[in-house]
Amino acid sequence: MSQNEDSGYKGEALAALKKAGCEVGDIVRVSGEDKTYEGILIPHSESSDSKHVVVKMKSGYNIGIRLSPNVKIEKIGKGTKPTFASPPLPKQRADLPKVVIMSTGGTIASRVDYRTGAVRSAISASDLYGVVPELADLAQVDTQIVLSIYSENLTQKNWTQIAEAAAKNIEEGAKGIIIAHGTDTMAYTAAALSFSLQNLPVPVIVVGAQRSSDRPSSDAATNLIGAVKAAAYGPFAEVVIGMHETVADTTIVFNRGTKVRKCHTSRRDTFKPVNASPIARTNDQDVTMLTPIYRKRDPSAKLILKPQFSDKVALIKFYPGLDPAIIDWYVEKGFKGILLEGSGLGHVNKPCFGAIQNANNHGVVVALASQCIWGRVNMNVYDTGRDLQDRGVIPTDDMFPETALVKLMWSLGQTNDPQEAKKLFKTNIAGEFSPRTLPQEQTIKEGGQ
Repeated sequence: MSQNEDSGYKGEALAALKKAGCEVGDIVRVSGEDKTYEGILIPHSESSDSKHVVVKMKSGYNIGIRLSPNVKIEKIGKGTKPTFASPPLPKQRADLPKVVIMSTGGTIASRVDYRTGAVRSAISASDLYGVVPELADLAQVDTQIVLSIYSENLTQKNWTQIAEAAAKNIEEGAKGIIIAHGTDTMAYTAAALSFSLQNLPVPVIVVGAQRSSDRPSSDAATNLIGAVKAAAYGPFAEVVIGMHETVADTTIVFNRGTKVRKCHTSRRDTFKPVNASPIARTNDQDVTMLTPIYRKRDPSAKLILKPQFSDKVALIKFYPGLDPAIIDWYVEKGFKGILLEGSGLGHVNKPCFGAIQNANNHGVVVALASQCIWGRVNMNVYDTGRDLQDRGVIPTDDMFPETALVKLMWSLGQTNDPQEAKKLFKTNIAGEFSPRTLPQEQTIKEGGQ
């Protein structure tokens, strides 16, 4: 009965299955007073109770059957434990451009874990290629596993690891790079790669999915096909996020890695541009550029790799009544940078002024982004903003907090000199600043649907 001990069954249910000699994958008959069910015994969610067994019937539906003294379990056939078998890879075409898919984990590389009833990272980049054979008609696809973790577990060291792996593949002749990534912190990684991979010769596309690749409603295949098409044939050479443009499986849109954030927990079109417009989209036919302002693909360009990040940078969200001691705590702990997420045009309350001045006196770089999604920081309008600037606070213009935080980590990863870090922070590296913020009524409307 060792299989059932590994598949979530416990207590009364596990004891009943052991007594009947049943293992996960066996064909069983479960009989009660008035009903009998036959099917395959499948794993049980370990977070559920211990009084049910779960059977997959011939109809394809699963049914949970509550045990009682009148319920009898019989083994009527030998089965096999459910497993995931990687499909064979399609044949490569030597006449197509080479694209590398780098897997880091996340929903796009996940499947349902019947032991827990949840989704877990389990499918490699090679598996993704195998289950989307259409990719063989678009490019020569090489697959690599860089990481296999959920995106919320990524750290600055992982950003460095991903950037170095991408750079190596570009130097070895890849015509495009795809990074399969979890959506939760995708915007952070996209920003990190935008600063790390400078003077790009080819596109670097971060792609994910809102539903795991083994679900009928998964968006993984559509996103991946669109990303490979853009990586192989798109005329741009920037770090972008490629995901559904709408909830329908019609177009994939590509947003600059420093100007896009996740705006919905579960919608396919969760990623929206912030203070910007998408730069490209793909459909069944081709890649269409949506703006004339983008870095052009140039195979002769020499990549500049700057993948270091400081892990001594904090994000502090302002709220009414914020205790300034929080700022002091980070200073005492030796942090090198603090990003304040302020209100409106760029404000925090006056009780924080002393702690901010103390941080500045200790060489801590303090910057301020707005909690508002759209618009730009302007700390010259009210006296609060002017007073904060007098205390060394750097306004972030139209960078939103995720990008500003990563930019500060990157700036302080390049130098230990606070003044040099400030100069880097205020230098437009990858389109993170816009000279003018235009109205985004349509984007705001779509983002709020």
